[in-house]
Amino acid sequence: MKQIGGIFLFLLTSYGLYGQAKVPVNPSLLNGKWDAWWITCPGVSLTDFGVYHFRKSFDLAKKPQAFVIHISADNRYRFFVNGREVCKGPARGDLAHWRFETVDIADHLKEGKNVVAAVVWNYGEYKPLAQVSYKTAFIVQGDGDAEKIINTGSGWKVYRDEAYLPLPARQTTVGPGIELQGEKYPYGWETAGYDDAGWQHPVRLGNGIPRGKFTFWDWALVPRRIPFMENRFQRLKKVVRTENIRADDRFAGGNYPLMIPAREQVKILLDQTFLTTAYPEIIVSGGKDAVVEIRYAEALVDQNGVKGHRARIEGKTMPDLSVDIFKPDGGKNRKFQPLWFRTYRYVELTVTTKDQPVTIEDIYGYYTGYPFEERAYFKSDDPSLGTVWSTGWRTARLCAGETYYDCPFYEQLQYVGDTRIQALISLYVSGDDRLMRKAIDQFFNSLLPVGLTQSRYPSCQPQVIPPFSLIWVEMVYDYWMLRDDREFIRKYLNGIRNVLYWYQQQTDDSGMLGPMDWWNFVDWSFGPWDPQRPVGGTPPGAVEGHSSIITLQYVHALQRASQLFDAYGEKYEAQQYRHLSASLKKSTFELCWNKEKGLLADTPEQTSYSQHANILGILTGMFDNRENTEVFDRMLHDTTLTPATFYFRFYLAEAMVRSGRADDYLSLLQPWKEMLELGLTTFAETPEPARSDCHAWSASPDYHFLSVVAGIRPASPGFKTVSIEPHPGYLKRIEASVPHYAGDIVVKLERKGKRITGTVLLPAGITGNFLWEGGKIPLKEGDNDIDL
Repeated sequence: MKQIGGIFLFLLTSYGLYGQAKVPVNPSLLNGKWDAWWITCPGVSLTDFGVYHFRKSFDLAKKPQAFVIHISADNRYRFFVNGREVCKGPARGDLAHWRFETVDIADHLKEGKNVVAAVVWNYGEYKPLAQVSYKTAFIVQGDGDAEKIINTGSGWKVYRDEAYLPLPARQTTVGPGIELQGEKYPYGWETAGYDDAGWQHPVRLGNGIPRGKFTFWDWALVPRRIPFMENRFQRLKKVVRTENIRADDRFAGGNYPLMIPAREQVKILLDQTFLTTAYPEIIVSGGKDAVVEIRYAEALVDQNGVKGHRARIEGKTMPDLSVDIFKPDGGKNRKFQPLWFRTYRYVELTVTTKDQPVTIEDIYGYYTGYPFEERAYFKSDDPSLGTVWSTGWRTARLCAGETYYDCPFYEQLQYVGDTRIQALISLYVSGDDRLMRKAIDQFFNSLLPVGLTQSRYPSCQPQVIPPFSLIWVEMVYDYWMLRDDREFIRKYLNGIRNVLYWYQQQTDDSGMLGPMDWWNFVDWSFGPWDPQRPVGGTPPGAVEGHSSIITLQYVHALQRASQLFDAYGEKYEAQQYRHLSASLKKSTFELCWNKEKGLLADTPEQTSYSQHANILGILTGMFDNRENTEVFDRMLHDTTLTPATFYFRFYLAEAMVRSGRADDYLSLLQPWKEMLELGLTTFAETPEPARSDCHAWSASPDYHFLSVVAGIRPASPGFKTVSIEPHPGYLKRIEASVPHYAGDIVVKLERKGKRITGTVLLPAGITGNFLWEGGKIPLKEGDNDIDL
């Protein structure tokens, strides 16, 4: 283990309690006021930017077998035991659902003197949009009598760290860059040997309050229900450009420190070779008063701001969006790590020295993200599909942390439209439903008095996209079909009622939805973002009224809801939803169907047409099977229609299945292959020019490889039965596995002309049917031979 006299003390590939098994919470802490107090620093604004160190020393007669504690903070914290970081938090939520982490720190304690410590920060006015906040505070509660010695209140000390400054002029949607002035930093503050005699005694704000147990609260505490984020050591791969210094890949590999002489400025451009989300760390020695600027980017840009091929750097520079600055104090092995992770493929160091040379000892990162495991697989005789699969999975992983993210570089916000697709991918590939459950619950918690969910949540800035509320209904339906968990679903029925009732109020005498408020986003193909008026991405009729697209989105949500309410014995409402959906669908067809074109128009004026309207016509059952096929073929090949971009191509694929054209699914993948040809290592938000190089809605092929090409889908609620209807297209061989809560579903198939042979393995207790070219084979648990 390498000793570092820097901001944090250890270089580890994995460390602390990240990934530990879930530790139970003392029930009394969920039902009564905590003994521990929320504490903070005296004499400071509790809502402005600030970084604070808390610590407490205590003695133990012997090393304990167990020592369970509960931790939270506002905005965020990192927690240390005897100099070692053991966890980060709290998992993002809102004030009415403020998460606390539960950890057993016994392995990090020892007989005699121990110290626990935390760095807590409030980004203040620069906080990310996804960060809800009340005021700067920190709390630790011992689980029982043995651990109460650690309760925040008496014995704790606090220090305001003025070494940190925000860099607000950069990309601030995800939080500020950080400038750290090394000469002001209290090195070693988290270790037992540090002298905290000059630190202050914290102010008590109030006791910890569990959610729902008191009539008032500051933070209504609820347990964290997701695991800690993955924390994996990750080296930068290549040095690709330098100025005023010689450096090669040995430096990137950690084997070749670089010395920059006094009064020099040098630049070093490093390439991770793939996009990542990580906590970068840099270690320097000497260099008092030097300035080390660290820039991060998804891609370099030319003089016109164009990214082009992502691996090509000639004539390109780093965009000025994500920047940190470290000013060393001249000490040896000083380490800098920003408080929050960064998203990057490229990292550029600009080092400017004063009167003392500086040595860059090393630079690397710690990958962070939700710890999804890749349990599913998809294999075929086309190796290019394997690259699409792996790139899609990297995209999905970088867009998942304590919540799902739309994108890791620009926003890190959990949007409903993105999240539905992300949740299906992560559930199909990993089998882990915890982040999906959290997302469904958080959108439910975001419900506004008007009846709609917020479009993104958690968020300190409310935003409403009404069609996303309908997609939340679809998310609940997805979970109902894929998980046998009736009680989890039951509590969201009233939220579904509220959403559907709001839409019902928007219908007018035409029998379609009339004019609607808010931002009625459907797809970026309907225009770019307009900061002056919420019309970017909104189809014709979305604002003025009578949009066939949004009316049919409402119809589809009503159809899903009718099934849900039927299953829960709410027969009257289920019947009402069926009647309303049929009426809306009929009116939309009568007003928007153009017989000559054989297509559905976007509005009754029939002046514009899109793939979206016809996709939704197919998905809502507006046409019979023959008409489905005809409409799909026309809308797919008519270049005058507004096309679906990567987001809505998820629904295009679903319509392809419904229309009997699923064998052509692989032909839809050309845009994804073009992204790979451009050197992207994740899939972008939109076709070029793309703002975001990593957007999880574009990872949908991973879901469709399993659900369409391999054809593995639930045939009944709770995934109690399975339907396997493969659509291999030009492929001759398919192997796929999907993690089911009862065990893995495994499909191995070979196609010879119109004949298909192979095996299907189903988990214990699961049955279903294998469907192919009009034939059917009943499937039992265990091994099944296929020959049709």
